Amino acid sequence: MRRSPKDTDESAKKISRRALLLGAGQAALVAGLGLRMRQMQVVDAAQYRMLSDQNRINIRLIPPARGLIFDRDGILIAGNEQNYSAVIVREDAGNVDSVLARLGTLIPLSADDVTRTKRDIKRHSPFVPITVMDRLSWEEVSRVAVNGPALPGITPEFGLSRHYPLVEDMAHVVGYVGPVSESDLQNLNDQDPLLQIPGFQIGKIGVEDKLEQTLRGTAGVKRIEVNSVGRVMRELDRQDGQPGANIQLTLNAKLQNYALARLAGESAAAVAIDVTTGDLLACASTPSFDPNKFVRGISSTDYNGYRDNDHHPLTNKAVQGVYPPGSTFKIVTGLAALKAGQVKLNETIRCPGYIQVGDRKFHCWNHAGHGAVDLAAALTQSCDVYFYTVAQRVGIELIAEMATEMGLGVKHDLPMSAIAEGLNPNKAWKKKYRHQDWLIGDTINSAIGQGYVLSSPLQLAVMAARTASGKMVIPRLLKSVNGVDVPIVPPRGLSVDAAAINGIRAGLWGVVNGARGTARGARIEDASMQMAGKTGTSQVRNISAAERETGVVGDHSIPWNQRDHALFVCFAPFNAPKVAVSIVVEHGGADHQAAPMARDILLYALYGGFAPLTAYPASMRKQIDASRQQLILRDIQPQPQGRTRA
Repeated sequence: MRRSPKDTDESAKKISRRALLLGAGQAALVAGLGLRMRQMQVVDAAQYRMLSDQNRINIRLIPPARGLIFDRDGILIAGNEQNYSAVIVREDAGNVDSVLARLGTLIPLSADDVTRTKRDIKRHSPFVPITVMDRLSWEEVSRVAVNGPALPGITPEFGLSRHYPLVEDMAHVVGYVGPVSESDLQNLNDQDPLLQIPGFQIGKIGVEDKLEQTLRGTAGVKRIEVNSVGRVMRELDRQDGQPGANIQLTLNAKLQNYALARLAGESAAAVAIDVTTGDLLACASTPSFDPNKFVRGISSTDYNGYRDNDHHPLTNKAVQGVYPPGSTFKIVTGLAALKAGQVKLNETIRCPGYIQVGDRKFHCWNHAGHGAVDLAAALTQSCDVYFYTVAQRVGIELIAEMATEMGLGVKHDLPMSAIAEGLNPNKAWKKKYRHQDWLIGDTINSAIGQGYVLSSPLQLAVMAARTASGKMVIPRLLKSVNGVDVPIVPPRGLSVDAAAINGIRAGLWGVVNGARGTARGARIEDASMQMAGKTGTSQVRNISAAERETGVVGDHSIPWNQRDHALFVCFAPFNAPKVAVSIVVEHGGADHQAAPMARDILLYALYGGFAPLTAYPASMRKQIDASRQQLILRDIQPQPQGRTRA
């Protein structure tokens, strides 16, 4: 049947409309696709590129090289050594147990290492690298690298680890580093992302702790490409961080080593200080410990050995230990009396061997008495009765004030751990802390450094330096940071006049050089190096009358830990003081040779090594030479300051 022209025209119109609609739809679809492609390829390109990179690229922090620590002469105290380790990233590893088991066939991985690794993995995000084992040998880290395809998520790392080349010598001052602990994260107000890296080490005690921010540096960043199983294919780019600052201490490493050797076998401390600058030249405490053991993870056996040692090697006795200063405190009592005008330099006081206060007798150490003595003679012979008498005239308040001015009872601002404040007691202190009134007997005891008075070896060295210089010498430990010297604060003068200081010095010269001096056996023969000093004995406990009846009459008759402490402070040369030294020997006893030990340390500091034997009295030279042969000294050689990494 033939269609009419009209029907044909109508059909053509319908087809044209449909084609137009279909074409328009197709055009709209093509335009939409084009716009979407433009949106994805141009507008959102950065976002999709980032998503793609995150699938194949890992971004990791690079720990900075820790700053080095040198002594005053450029000798390395704390450095960094190459460290090889194996790390695991949980999100790349898949089956962690299986991967660790395979790793254990290549390196000596203990059960404790596996347990620790799994614990650290649970504590951190899946993309954080966890150290499985460090301090690997080159052969071990090579085996890990070669077997990389069979160890998804495991990567050999090459970094730096802290090392202390002088071992025990600087342990108490410099301290050591260790991994960031949970308590560190809780206690530190520090948002540095480096602290989140498992195994990252920070200073735990000493200079390493107190100057942590200076030594740490800032993190770097690296981007690494990994394949589908997490194996590192290549490093795409790296932005190194800022290494920590190198610091230089005022300590003299050779003098420090000699002081430790001279004190060997004792539970003791010695501090040497420059009397003009306040630089600490030595700050020794014996016995010491090996800080490297703490860096590597100290064993229970080693730690228990340190902890249970009755000589307390983990304690820095030089700044943490506080002791009754004994007769060394007579310097303070004498200065207080002179300043207050309660005694004249040439005024004599009779010592019959005791003083009666109420119904109690306070005895002098010399029960026969010293007779009539002035201030210089009282210091030279260490007459207790003289200072008992002048202390009652002065009173405890002025004595405590003078003690503070001389550096006792003061927490000196140094970058070391647990610096003790000591104690200069007065009436208010006793009322507050003992809930008792101050008694005359308390003043008498304080006058000779007993009773409640407590001082550290550091404080005693400062007292000696201030006595030598007549100025408020401020101790310091930090010499420079990245080669820039730390300014020295000029010390102001003491509040006592020069005549008073000279009067005290005259008595201290007599202690060592006078015919009746209590430390005459420690004198220096070289006139240009003559020493002034003061002996001291701090009582640990009284020997009862009942004990005396059984033959217990001195320190040699009682256990070591019940014997008195031996002290000595000194400075030299007498006419132009350069160095002051203090020494405390725990339970050394009243007859201990603390003064000769301090003298030897002082001479070593002044001569920059062993003093010539002619510096000693002729009768002592053979003995001195023989004792030197017994010392075990470290061979310490300077290293170039330009060397930035050890």
